[in-house]
Amino acid sequence: MRQLDLVVVVVYLVAIAVIGLRLAGRQKTAKDYFVGEGHMPWWTVAFSVVATETSVLTVISVPGGAYGGQGFGNVELALGYVIGRVVVAAVLIPLYKRGGFVSAYQYLGSRFGLKLQGLASVTFVFTRLLAEGVRLFASAIPIKLLLDEFGVHASYRVIIIAVTVITVVYTYLGGIKAVIWTDTIQMALYVGGAVLAIAVLSAHVGGAGFADALHAGRFRLFDTDFAPAHILTSSFALPTAIIGGAIFAMASHGSDQLMVQRILATRTLRDGQKAMIASGVFVTLQFAAFSLVGALLWSYNQGKDFKALGLSSSDNLYPEFILHGLPVVISGLLVAGILGAAMGSLSSALNSMSNSTVADIIHSFFRGTPSEEFLLRLARVMTLVWAVLMAVFACAFSTSTGNVYLTGLTIAGYTYGALLGAFLLGRIVRRAGEADAVVAFLVTVGVMTYIVREVKIDVTVAGVTVPTGIAAQWLVPIGVLVTLAVGGLTSLLHRAPAADTGAGEPGAGPERVTAAAGRE
Repeated sequence: MRQLDLVVVVVYLVAIAVIGLRLAGRQKTAKDYFVGEGHMPWWTVAFSVVATETSVLTVISVPGGAYGGQGFGNVELALGYVIGRVVVAAVLIPLYKRGGFVSAYQYLGSRFGLKLQGLASVTFVFTRLLAEGVRLFASAIPIKLLLDEFGVHASYRVIIIAVTVITVVYTYLGGIKAVIWTDTIQMALYVGGAVLAIAVLSAHVGGAGFADALHAGRFRLFDTDFAPAHILTSSFALPTAIIGGAIFAMASHGSDQLMVQRILATRTLRDGQKAMIASGVFVTLQFAAFSLVGALLWSYNQGKDFKALGLSSSDNLYPEFILHGLPVVISGLLVAGILGAAMGSLSSALNSMSNSTVADIIHSFFRGTPSEEFLLRLARVMTLVWAVLMAVFACAFSTSTGNVYLTGLTIAGYTYGALLGAFLLGRIVRRAGEADAVVAFLVTVGVMTYIVREVKIDVTVAGVTVPTGIAAQWLVPIGVLVTLAVGGLTSLLHRAPAADTGAGEPGAGPERVTAAAGRE
């Protein structure tokens, strides 16, 4: 019977590539390739944002976390993320949409100059290569376990290469339109799978199962432990989740090209703002659905820990239920949904990295304005280049015994504060120039590298003191403060600009900066 599930997965992989290409149509310009000529419906963009930030590990770890005692802590986190996205919609999206940009970093070019634009872009693509390479390998771990159940024994490298090749097919040819439409389909599949799992589990455990999970704390939403060490080190402490989470979302969704590019594909400023805020609402509902799956699995398994169930970790709980608790074909669809989560985040990363490379880095070398045909060919070539590099980097982890998931989580801490800080420096410190911004950016990356790697806080857990790093949500505000402080101080060392020439206003920069947008 497992052959039927395998057939479902194969058919899905072929269908998603075909559908993505059909919906994307033929790309004629670089602007069409990168932002769909700004004609994408806001609701599809919102779904694409959610799918982009959702990896395979999110799909399987949120239920496992709820099962293990986190309760609905991820929903608490999402509430902070919603607040951050509202700020991004009000403050940053107008800069991008009114400037006609295809890259978030073109604003930095217009405000400070091409050096900071290029520096920010290089930082983005390097950080994204590391983060997505780690994420790609980590995604191959549960996929391998699922395929083993089907009797398909593939190595991590084979899985990484296969997922990358299939994803590149529609990303290379269809551009952002293909990415957004396939993201929408893939999100519908894995969220629909969670809803189906909730229905099946609810029928099994009944009202008594809900009551038992409630009394056991599996529905706990807010973490009200206000001990200073807990607040600084736990992502689920209430101040960390709401305040730190809001600022983290401002960085991840306001200064990271991976997310901003999707918003730039909407028709109008209002549509972009709706897409950004709606994505926060959808993420909250998604976390609630997966958390509910975990709570019901706790009742379904009568509260047994994962070791008593013969599992190696809590992350195996949801895949185990998919394979053995659901009917054949249905389980195949849910496995396809997990694959879809991996492909969605990968396709988004490839297109945004190609975008930033062409619009922010390579384009700055041209004195004139390259033709649209040349920019489109270059965009596709860079998509292939980044796909190869990412697959090679992910394959390098195949023999690693380290915790690749935690490695991926810490990468953003090095750069997100500097990226968001640069945008805020441009808006807040009017006298700051390019040299101030570049120095502040580099100093912040250095300071955050030290903090992430060296600063630990002693936390006592079950009577044992454990040195623990600062929660990721606090790394961004620390980085922002360093950037503003350094940039503000260095700006006092020189004369203020003699006159306001429009620096910092959308579209105020050199013509060759915005030319990459392919404006007609």
